[in-house]
Amino acid sequence: MRHKTQVFVAPDGDHFRVRLTHSLEVAQIGRTMARALGLNEDLTEALCLAHDIGHPPFGHAGEDVLEAAMAEAGGFDHNAQTIRTLTRLECPYPLFDGLNLSWETLEGLAKHNGPVGIPPWALAQADAEFALDLERWPSLEAQLAAVADDIAYDNHDIDDGLRAGLFTLEEVLAVPLVAARWQAVQATFPGVAEARLVPELIRDLIGSMVNDVLAETRRRVAEAGVGDVADLRAAGRALVGFSEEMAAEERALKRFLYAHMYDAAPVKIVRTRAQQMLAGLFAAYRNYPALLPENWRPSATDAVSTLRAIGDFIAGMTDRYAIKRYEELIGPADLPEGF
Repeated sequence: MRHKTQVFVAPDGDHFRVRLTHSLEVAQIGRTMARALGLNEDLTEALCLAHDIGHPPFGHAGEDVLEAAMAEAGGFDHNAQTIRTLTRLECPYPLFDGLNLSWETLEGLAKHNGPVGIPPWALAQADAEFALDLERWPSLEAQLAAVADDIAYDNHDIDDGLRAGLFTLEEVLAVPLVAARWQAVQATFPGVAEARLVPELIRDLIGSMVNDVLAETRRRVAEAGVGDVADLRAAGRALVGFSEEMAAEERALKRFLYAHMYDAAPVKIVRTRAQQMLAGLFAAYRNYPALLPENWRPSATDAVSTLRAIGDFIAGMTDRYAIKRYEELIGPADLPEGF
């Protein structure tokens, strides 16, 4: 995860977030909220740390490539790949597959974004073995991990976007939530240079979102009359989340980030080239499965088994390794520099 895309592909800058640093920030936020709510901190932290393990190289752009390339074999989903990795692919023990994680951990990772009505094939396989109760809402810890994910990337992407020069402080202050917190920070630290106040702005934004989630979650739990896990499962809705007001503010921030960062021209150019490389790499392995390392070759020779074996291998690659393998098998990567 240290060398897997968060937003920027194989980023040149040492200070841009990657999947590992993102997951650490999610865990910090998640554990803090779990402590405040009296929930299981260890479970929350485990869910936050592991939630992105199934991501392939090049982030969601890479996921789109694998989804298309594996269509005949049921497609690709990074959440399902997380469960597949933890129950089938990682095998450090001599007598059984997987990492021997608790049911609550697997269940939370499978559906931290909510119930799963029609599970992808990898998740359906795991559910057949572990019965993850996919159609009902997960634990409060899992719901908390999902919200912590949003809080983390909303705010660290402001930081990364400013650092990368994709937008200016003046531009992001057009978002009402950011403008309100910036005014509060300036009032608290009058006369301090803007560059010194940006980290405080990010902290203040995170604190505002966290406090909103804590208050709203307490309200929803009390309103639903939840006293135990059975009540939680019977609630039939998310009990962890933003208030209506904060949810609207957060959506406005996301719209800004999509327009100015995720879909910014320099980022899209690199993303498009990364997708072309990953598609070419997948095609090379599909045409010549013998190119796969011996321990990654499927035991069966049917098309579905082959596609899934290739998907497993590529999904485990870092950005750098995928680029290296492309250059070894196909040709120069020709990735634009910077993002």
